[in-house]
Amino acid sequence: MTERASGNDVSVEVVLIGVGGATCSGKTTLAKHLNRILPDSVIIHQDDFAPPMEEVPIHPVHGVQDWDAPAGAISWRRLVDTLRVIKKTGKIPPDHRSHDHLNEQKQIPVDPGVETRLIAELQQAHQSAQGRTGKKTIFGILDGFLLYWHPGVIAELDVPIMLRVPEDVLKRRRTERHGYHTAGMAIIVLCGKTPPLTQTSILHIPLGLLLASVQSDMSEGALWRDPPGYWEDIVWPAYVEAHAELFEGGDVESGRQTGEKVPNLILLETLKMSMSEAVEKSCDVIREFLNSR
Repeated sequence: MTERASGNDVSVEVVLIGVGGATCSGKTTLAKHLNRILPDSVIIHQDDFAPPMEEVPIHPVHGVQDWDAPAGAISWRRLVDTLRVIKKTGKIPPDHRSHDHLNEQKQIPVDPGVETRLIAELQQAHQSAQGRTGKKTIFGILDGFLLYWHPGVIAELDVPIMLRVPEDVLKRRRTERHGYHTAGMAIIVLCGKTPPLTQTSILHIPLGLLLASVQSDMSEGALWRDPPGYWEDIVWPAYVEAHAELFEGGDVESGRQTGEKVPNLILLETLKMSMSEAVEKSCDVIREFLNSR
């Protein structure tokens, strides 16, 4: 595969890095740090491949829209096709659109000295790899809460990384957030005592309630806020369902990896390390992968 650069045909090799983990595990923060450190890198957010709000399925038991069940939470064919384009060209398709800039994110810095050193080390490894292979290496960084469920996505990843955080910490962090921007066509603002989003309330909202709680903005996504009980009924059970195969006994919080579905998965227990240490560990694994080419 080739791209045009400086008037010459330059072979391109794309290294696709997965940064997975539960909601509020710190995966997007880690991915953005890697994006700043790695030369010639692009970042892709799995959340940008959520279906439009009107296509999100209703949970058969709890009667609310289910944004977390793996089968319906992501437009899988579109995501896999996009990853294949990036693998082939080293570029994000021009029609791709991200709403990540709308989401609230707590800043967790990396030690400046560590970051400076990692930039230098990865730049050197990058240049060495190009010298050995004659190919320009481009890094694609994919972050998401369902990276290790769909076989088609797993197959495209060269360096799979996963952050693991206990449920109680994840729940607290999610509760502290103000919502998530999705791929819908309106910003849904659930005010104070708005009732839980059931199939009736979300698809057939009375005009008066719409005027009070819906602000249309055709250029952006929709702001989703969890109805009461959503974590216990929807979010956590879906996370366990999606990741049980990765761990012995389906114990996603403390179980050992089975090593079967994602054989080379790098597991980061991020409550036991700083963000600087998580970034450094990730960069070490990426550098090892480059040196093996």
